[in-house]
Amino acid sequence: MNKQKFITLDNITDLLPKDFTEEQIAKAKTLFYKKMALEMHQLYGGKMQTIPKAPIYGFNWFNVWYTPGVSSVSTTIRDDNDTSFQLSNRKNIVAVVSDSTRVLGDGDCTPSGGLGVMEGKAMLMKYLGGVDAVALCIDSKDQTGEPNPEKIIDFVKMVQPSFGAINLEDISQPNCFKVLDTLRKECDIPVWHDDAQGTACVTLAGVINSLKLTGKKMSEIKVVLYGAGASNTSIARLMITDGADPKKIVMFDSKSTLHKNCERYKNDPRFYVQWELCQITNPNCITTPEEAFKDADLLVALSKPGPDTIKTEWIKLMAEKAIVFVCANPVPEIYPYQAKEAGAYIVATGRGDFPNQVNNSVCFPSILKGTLLVSARKITDTMAIRAAHSIAEFAEQRGIDVENIMPTMLEWELFPKVAADVAMQAIKEGVALKNLTWEEVYNAAKKDIMEAREITQMLQDKEYITPIFDEVIEKIMNDVIQSLQ
Repeated sequence: MNKQKFITLDNITDLLPKDFTEEQIAKAKTLFYKKMALEMHQLYGGKMQTIPKAPIYGFNWFNVWYTPGVSSVSTTIRDDNDTSFQLSNRKNIVAVVSDSTRVLGDGDCTPSGGLGVMEGKAMLMKYLGGVDAVALCIDSKDQTGEPNPEKIIDFVKMVQPSFGAINLEDISQPNCFKVLDTLRKECDIPVWHDDAQGTACVTLAGVINSLKLTGKKMSEIKVVLYGAGASNTSIARLMITDGADPKKIVMFDSKSTLHKNCERYKNDPRFYVQWELCQITNPNCITTPEEAFKDADLLVALSKPGPDTIKTEWIKLMAEKAIVFVCANPVPEIYPYQAKEAGAYIVATGRGDFPNQVNNSVCFPSILKGTLLVSARKITDTMAIRAAHSIAEFAEQRGIDVENIMPTMLEWELFPKVAADVAMQAIKEGVALKNLTWEEVYNAAKKDIMEAREITQMLQDKEYITPIFDEVIEKIMNDVIQSLQ
């Protein structure tokens, strides 16, 4: 039994001085996780590896798994490419593709700079969804030095014969819109953009439960979307599809608001997604935060990392029982305690060390798992909406309150449920090639998830994964404390 006091990182604030303010605590935790991440990645050399899934009883088994025996596998797949899903791991492997031009809040990190995030995505897929994944960070820049969406599109088309699905990640706008929409139309396997669709799905789930707690209706709420990138434009699309009134939505970008007179979008076809929203939202052409936030029921901010991006005076203008989602990483646009002091009723962020984490990790592993299990050829918006409602239902059934609107990654039972619900939606829409029952998908997903967790635990127990001790954690936190004093 592990007797380390801080190894789970659940109670690291116990290491901080008792006289630290809430702002100092928030800064200390952010700095701690960054320092800890660098130390741990250095120690382990990343976080993913490849191990066999088939037995090796003796040297002659390589004649079965490799040459000469494997020739029969090659010719069988040659004659029917669909058999690649049965004769290889293709049915359960995802390519996590990024050009690393918009990594978290750090911008362009160069292609290799995205590996930490992409490996993290692969780790979450395996541990939470029982899905294998490979990080593929590519150079999308052309001869002018600018990112070229066509290079990403061509790359994905070339590698798709090796994978069951594609997860796009951290691609800067406006390229991300063209890449996703083109690949969704032209690929033979499902393509998922987690920054857009994943964030929209999990945000919608949080909004659904927040509305239940405030007694408000999706069709009646006044909404401010702060940020007009891949995440918030997708959130707008899913919310509208799920019943929100576009006329009651005001969206901000870095310059002003989106509305029908926005020349910067009207005249630039690369931003066609924003221009579509310009034509259906903000009919009164509101342009200032003061106008937009007045009596608003919901704020969803996915913009520049804070903590001073969203002003407390704006929150004070919002309606009674205001719902505030400030989800920039690594620091929210306003700290939760500040938003609460300004009158917010429910506050959610993208971070797990604050209440109400709205994190893609509770949706994308199960959405991809359900999609793969029924061999769906695409992931539709309505599949993402079904996942959002499934997540919200799971949380409501076990109990929700103003500081607990969402399930967490610890609640493993969530993932096979969402996988099964998504799979049933795919079958209903006619995009699935396999017609399985809800129970069949649930049981298959549960088996793979439990197996992934048990293998990881076995590697830890046998110390094939080097153990960490409290001394390391305490040293890093002491360094953080000294830097803040």
